[in-house]
Amino acid sequence: METFTVVAVIDGNTFEVSPNWEFGDETGNLVQAKGYTAPKTGRGAMAVEQKLSGLIQNKKVALGSPDGVQHNRLVCEVYYRDINIAEYFSAYQEQQREEIEAEQENLTEVSGDEELDIEETEA
Repeated sequence: METFTVVAVIDGNTFEVSPNWEFGDETGNLVQAKGYTAPKTGRGAMAVEQKLSGLIQNKKVALGSPDGVQHNRLVCEVYYRDINIAEYFSAYQEQQREEIEAEQENLTEVSGDEELDIEETEA
């Protein structure tokens, strides 16, 4: 894994690094940590941003397992002192799991309804 210096924290899971990263034919300096979902508004958002800033601002991080580039941000796992920073935000990992589970339940319900409609149409 390559190491980078965090030069600015943008929000609770997005920050700027130096030097620029390269992924495929894209390059940039913004990174979005995967593994947790940080709040985007309110006091919770400020608290997570401050915690992330205190943890990695002006420090070296390693980037690994990239998912790709979204909104000019490399979405990947981020390691500080060999620990995935998502571990520091475990409360937001649970929130992310709950969101995924709710989304899967909605998909299952839709699939179930579609199956019923198909069966009724075929009968």
